[in-house]
Order: sequence, then structure tokens, then C-alpha cells
Amino acid sequence: MRTVILAAALSLVATSAFATCKSDSDDKKLAGAARTSHMKKCETDAKKQCEADSAAKKLAGAAKTSHMKKCVTDAVGT
Repeated sequence: MRTVILAAALSLVATSAFATCKSDSDDKKLAGAARTSHMKKCETDAKKQCEADSAAKKLAGAAKTSHMKKCVTDAVGT
């Protein structure tokens, strides 16, 4: 039980501590192909992070789908 609570707290801190992909590319003033490439890589990284978070929380089915959608959307910032 402690592990689950700790993992949830750490994922919350990690998610809120980082800027979204969109704001990061805006801050770097990326445009065109550079922006597209940055957004694609950032989204791929976000999906991996969210997948690991789902596995740590032992989510499956609709709960996993919902978590993945929210997690990736929050990370990408679209």
C-alpha cells in the first residue's frame, strides 16, 4: 500500500514539475519541421512515461485507457 501511494505521489510531482511539450517548444521558439520533430519526440516520450505509470498502478481496460489519454494530453499540452 505504501508503495502505491509513493508511486502515485512521485508521478504527480514529476508530471507537474515539467513543462508541457507545447510550452517547451514555444519557449524555445521552435517553428516548422523543428517544432514538429520536437513535438513528436516529446509525445513519444510522454507515452512511454504514461505507460510505465499505468503499469506501476496496475491499470487495465477502461481505467488504463482513460489514464493514458489524460496523462499524454497533460504532458503534451494540446
